[in-house]
Parts: sequence; structure tokens; C-alpha cells
Amino acid sequence: MDHLCRLPGFGPKSALRAAMVLLKWPAGETARMGQAILDLRSRLSLCSRCGSLTDRDPCAICADPARERHTLCLVSEWDSLLTLEQGAFYRGQYLILGGLLAPLENMNPEHLDLDRLDQRLAEGEIREVILGLGATLEAENTASYISRRIAAAYPQIGVTRLAQGIPLGSEVKFMDSETLRLSMKYRQTL
Repeated sequence: MDHLCRLPGFGPKSALRAAMVLLKWPAGETARMGQAILDLRSRLSLCSRCGSLTDRDPCAICADPARERHTLCLVSEWDSLLTLEQGAFYRGQYLILGGLLAPLENMNPEHLDLDRLDQRLAEGEIREVILGLGATLEAENTASYISRRIAAAYPQIGVTRLAQGIPLGSEVKFMDSETLRLSMKYRQTL
């Protein structure tokens, strides 16, 4: 229970319920689950180019020669990348920031993967950075910070954001494919 409580969304009651289910499972089933958790840690790592979870480096998206090399879509977390990829309407590159600026939660710029962003931009391939961060207050603050940072260091790179239409207070990972497709298609320059 102590270990299960450390997972997001698991409080003491949820952890107790999960532990009771695991105790009722056949021993082989719990062993397979335990092995899957071990395999997760030993087989997956972060892509050195985009920060995505992968079983090889670079990941399949970064290694794909058919993908557009001049656009870079920034997302806060891996699940937002997955949501955009499910729509199959964006064929550029990605970079996962690892969160959003949230000073009240001690999420400051040093907690974001800005070094990886600087490395990608310094390569000289990127002509447009798309901010696929959502429409929350934290996303807006992060978008403002990053757009100012890019404008100061790389004035030749355009910065756009997903078009409005994503409801305020929503996150990219919860959007339907059509809303995301239109948001990507009609993105706005900042």
C-alpha cells in the first residue's frame, strides 16, 4: 500500500483496493505485472532529442526521415505528444518540456527541459516552434516565457501556438482529434 500510494491518483483507500485486488490475482499474474514494471524501467528511456519515452535512441519520431524537420512542437508531457500523434495531422518534430511553469507548485524555468530546446534550436534546422501547451493559466505563462526567450535568442525562428478553440482551462491531452487538428492547422503567431 505504501508503494501504491506514491502513484498519482492513488490515495490510501485506492491503494488498499488495488492491493486487495493484487492479493486475489493468481501468483503468475502478479509476477507478470511485477516483471512488466521491472521491464518498464530497464527497457524504456528518454529520447536524447525530444525527451519522449522510447525503447531506442533516438525515438521512432525523431528517427523518421519522412517527418518535417523545420517545425518543432513543444508539449508539456508525453501524453500530449501521444494525443497529437493519434490525430496523424502533424508530421513535424516534438520536444517535451517536462511540465509547465507553476510558481505556486515550485515549477520554475529550471524545471523545464530548456537546455534540450536550446540544443535543438542551435542546430539551425528549426524555422517554427509551435507551442502545443493548452489553454490553462500555467500553459499561457509558459508560452509567454518561451516565446520571449526564443525571440531574444533566435529572432529568425517563428513562434506559433495552437489556435484558440481549445476551451480555457483544458489540457491538450484531453482534446478530441478534430479540435486538435483544427487548432494545429489554424495556429497563431505570437
